[in-house]
Amino acid sequence: MWAVGGAVAGAVGPVLGGALTTLDWRLVFAINLPVGVVMLALLASVAKSPVRPSHFDWAGQAAAIVTLVGLVFGLIEGGSLGFDSPAVIASFVVGAAGLVAFLVVQARVRHPMMPLPLFRSSGMRVSLAVGFAFMVGNFGTVFVLSLFLQQHLGLSPLLAGLVFLPSAAVSVVGNIISGTLANRFGPRIPVVFGLLTMVLGLISQIVTAPLGDPWLVIIGSILTGAGGSVAMPPVTSVVLASVPADRAGTASAVFNTFRQVGGAVAIAVFGVLIADRTHFVTGLQISFVLAGAVVLAAAIASILLRTTPSTAPSREST
Repeated sequence: MWAVGGAVAGAVGPVLGGALTTLDWRLVFAINLPVGVVMLALLASVAKSPVRPSHFDWAGQAAAIVTLVGLVFGLIEGGSLGFDSPAVIASFVVGAAGLVAFLVVQARVRHPMMPLPLFRSSGMRVSLAVGFAFMVGNFGTVFVLSLFLQQHLGLSPLLAGLVFLPSAAVSVVGNIISGTLANRFGPRIPVVFGLLTMVLGLISQIVTAPLGDPWLVIIGSILTGAGGSVAMPPVTSVVLASVPADRAGTASAVFNTFRQVGGAVAIAVFGVLIADRTHFVTGLQISFVLAGAVVLAAAIASILLRTTPSTAPSREST
């Protein structure tokens, strides 16, 4: 159901955001306020979940922050300062050092935030790659296409938001039928099929971008949105089936972390590629070539997913 909720939000968000932007761009930050208030009110009626004591991994958190800041800062500033800039090189060095420190901490502390044994499962490793790739292909392309529609084609924020509406609507349907496909064929087929459909949508955007037709953008976005909506729910199931029940919360958090990192990296890299408005279309095409390559690699890796996910994984498999 969370996937359907995300698809609905994807349908409402761009249109509502575009409408509010026509009044004042600052209003887009107010969208979540009434939603948050309603959710807090509803949480009062939700039964409490069982909890168990857990130690906070301060060292792991600090190392993770250093890693991500170094990586994203280097990618963003590399576009303006140049990747041979001392500041950019230093940023990547700091990020790499943070990653090494993070892995060492996770291997040695008693209560790691990201237990390394989680990665022993091939299903978990493939799922993390798929989650990362999905966000590169989804968030990265929405970011680039939003700027393409407004800055290059001159559409208003509201019209640009409406362009994404068909894709979001199709995503709702894709989320619903994804479970049926996974129950019948296992996770492998819907995941591979969905990712390949995303690649097809990205290829469509690459080929049609020079034409500057919003209707062609809609078609490509429908393919990308439909593919992602079919692929992601089974992947989430694989994540939860790849670990013991007491590690389900941690595994889900790790999966979402990889997804968010994928989105952040995509926006940073693609932002660099489209920074020059005189070569915007070329930057867009290069961005989508990179996104398509990442998603295609994830589709190939997804062939390794088991046809039927384990419902009772053992600790040895994690």
